[in-house]
This record gives sequence, structure tokens and C-alpha cells, in this order.
Amino acid sequence: MNRWKLLGAFMRQNLIAILAAAGAAAIFLIVFALYRLPVEAVGYAAGLSLLFLAALGAIRFRQFCRKHQALEAVRGQISVPDVPLPEATNLIERDYQELIRLLDKERSAIAYEKDRAYREMTEYHTIWAHQIKTPIAAMRLLLQSDGSPDKHELSEQLFRIEQYAEMVLQYIRLGGPSTDFVFRTVSLDDCVKQAVRKYAPSFIRKRIKLNYEPLGATALTDEKWLVFVIEQILSNALKYTREGEISIYMHPRRPNALVIEDTGIGIDPADLPRVFEHGYTGFTGRADKKSTGIGLYLCKRIMDKLSHTIEIESEAGKGTKVILGLETAPLEVE
Repeated sequence: MNRWKLLGAFMRQNLIAILAAAGAAAIFLIVFALYRLPVEAVGYAAGLSLLFLAALGAIRFRQFCRKHQALEAVRGQISVPDVPLPEATNLIERDYQELIRLLDKERSAIAYEKDRAYREMTEYHTIWAHQIKTPIAAMRLLLQSDGSPDKHELSEQLFRIEQYAEMVLQYIRLGGPSTDFVFRTVSLDDCVKQAVRKYAPSFIRKRIKLNYEPLGATALTDEKWLVFVIEQILSNALKYTREGEISIYMHPRRPNALVIEDTGIGIDPADLPRVFEHGYTGFTGRADKKSTGIGLYLCKRIMDKLSHTIEIESEAGKGTKVILGLETAPLEVE
């Protein structure tokens, strides 16, 4: 706030005192006029009074400006507990400051309770995600030695359980105060092969053709998180492609963009702007009845944290194209 605005605010705050001083001055002038006192005496007294009031007003205005600056500084630190407030000059200011301290104390207690509850929930889900892997591994061993005719279907359902457990774990890690990102230059072929290898049984079972030639490209990224994103996109492509093919290639006009394209059922145009929202399933997801709306949301958050981009182009009934922009923002080293 500039000086003129501060002066206007100061004048408004002290309007009663200014009016009282003006009224007192008017009374003195009337009295001097009625008694016909010498003009020199009146002028001298009036001049001294004005100088005194001006000096007093300047001191008060300076104190007003300092308090305003102090409160501005406090406003910038309002999230920090026990913020030192400027010294109160009257009873009303002390009352307001006491109310502020009580509110800040209550806010701190609520924030502490929410943080504690979040930590407990995160710890529980992390333990659950790790513990569920033990029975999953045991079930897989039993399936490998079992000659049940439903063995392939059971293996597929077990694979989905593994996938959902991994998604929960990644969701928790991503929402935590810190992540385990390790940036280095990685081969995109290695990342794609890891994801394809994981979903190879699904490709075979659904008889979906994979079009993939060595990419010969690299990217500065976190390999583990990028592989997770590719896996999620392949999972969606396989889920919504009943027949046809899935292609993985580098974008012809963007050298640092990886494309995963399928010939599945596609996405309704009305749903495209919202596919990355948390929990949004759209028409396709509602038809599937099993979609959670979490996969693409996680992909978007991960790509943002990696300083990458993710875009989707789709046409209902003709397929979907997911473009992973693997460009990275320049790093500033101080």
C-alpha cells in the first residue's frame, strides 16, 4: 500500500479525533472573535497549536505505518504457530490479539490431528499392500502346480489382484511428503520391454497383436515410475481392446514422445477433457462396471512430477492414442 493510501486510511481511523480538534479550534476562534482579541495573539496561538497537532499527527502516522508493516509481515507467516504480533496499544487490540491466538491454537490442533490420522492411514495401507503380496505369491505357486481347467482364468484374476495392490502402493507413495525419484538417462526400449513382458500372458490370452520395433531412444527420467505409467496404459489398452492390435512407437513429429496406440472401443469425446480426473470413469468406465478412475489419474500425477506430459487422442469405436511427452524442464542449479 502506498503512502497516500496509508494516509487516507490513517485519516479515516482518526476521523473522530480530527473532527474534535477542528471543533475545538472553531470554538477558540469564535471566542477570540467575540472578545475582539488582537489578531497577532490569535494567529500566534493558532500557529503553535497547528504545529503541535501536526507533530503529534506525524508521530501517530509513523506508528500507524510501522504497525501496518508488522501486520503485513504477520499475514505472510500466518501458517507458522506462535507468530509474534505487534504490541497492543489499547484494550480492544489486546482482545483481538487474544482471539487470534485462540484461533491459531485451535487451527494447530486440528492440523496436527489431521496429519496424525493421515500418517496412521498411510502406514496401514502400506503394510496392507506389502502383506497381501505374501498370499498372492502362495496362490501363484499353487496355480503353477495345479491342473485345474480354470487355471488360466484364475491366473488372470490373480494378476489383476497384483496389479491393484501395486496401484495402491504407488498411490500411497505418490501422495506422501517425499518420493523416491532417481533421475537418469534410461533406454525407452528397456522400459517398454519390462511392461510388455509383464502383460505378455494377457496379449496371448486375448490374441491381441503387438506392433513394436526397437525405438532406439533414451529419456532423462525415473525408470521405475515411467515403467509404471507404461504398464497402466497397456493395462487400459488391453482391457478395452477386444480384438485388433496395440502399437508402440516414437511420435513421427515429436522425437521425445512415446506413443501407445490401440484399436479398442475408444473414448467418448465428452469424456476426453476429464479422463485424468480423480475417480472419473466416463461412459466407457461405467459400461465396464469395474473401472475405478484411478489409473489415468495416477499416470497424470506421475508424469507431472517427472516433468513430462501425457495426452490422449481418441475416437469412439476406433481406438485410443496415448502420447507420453518425455521432454524435461531445464534444471536450475544454484
